[in-house]
Amino acid sequence: MERKVKVSEMNFAALIQAIRTIHEHFFAQAVRAVNVGLTLRNWFIGAHIAEFELRGADRAHYGDRLLDELSQELRKTDISNTGRRQLYQYLAFFRTYPQIARTVPAQSRMLLPEATGLQKKVRTASAQSAMPPEMLMNQLSYSHFELLIGFDDDLKRRFYEVECIRGQWSVRELKRQIANLYFERSGLSKDKEKLAAIVQGGVETQSPLLSIRDPYVFEFLGIKSREVMGESHLEDALLDKVQSVETKRRR
Repeated sequence: MERKVKVSEMNFAALIQAIRTIHEHFFAQAVRAVNVGLTLRNWFIGAHIAEFELRGADRAHYGDRLLDELSQELRKTDISNTGRRQLYQYLAFFRTYPQIARTVPAQSRMLLPEATGLQKKVRTASAQSAMPPEMLMNQLSYSHFELLIGFDDDLKRRFYEVECIRGQWSVRELKRQIANLYFERSGLSKDKEKLAAIVQGGVETQSPLLSIRDPYVFEFLGIKSREVMGESHLEDALLDKVQSVETKRRR
């Protein structure tokens, strides 16, 4: 009896689609890795500034001039995104989201400051947040966080955390919904689910390409501008940077 041999159904078009799917999958992973790295970097900077303000041996010498002088010195070392305003935002980021300490990889824990009461802050902030820190880190970019830390109202911040993650909002979409007073409109609406469905039906969702167009990411990676920056150029620049960092890490 002759044995039947299965013939692969893959044709050339299917091969193209398979490679495209593979590229998009791993490109998205690379973007997530960059976003998490940038977010953790900024959080760590804020944590160390907070520690210095609390226990720095010469903190009294700097006083209110600390962020100005720190920014001037850091710029001499070509460390990106370290203007006075940005350093202030990193400090506010750490103070608003100390629970991010729980997401720090084991190999990076030696970089944590010996902040007094950090564990207590983590427990308190975790109780106040609507989402586990792991989900926040995996779903939101630093630019999302920068908008969220602008709220003094914890309830308002939690509301936008949930809606942003549920709808996979881009940074631009989060900014638009804040400007459109979505939180306030939700509070005044009797049918909150209907309002949410209307809002989510027309949102701009976050994509890997939108993520790396973030100016923070550009400067963090040291991607140089060019006369015409096409999407393929942007992807190549990102992947080159990720590969370079990974090679150095393995040495």
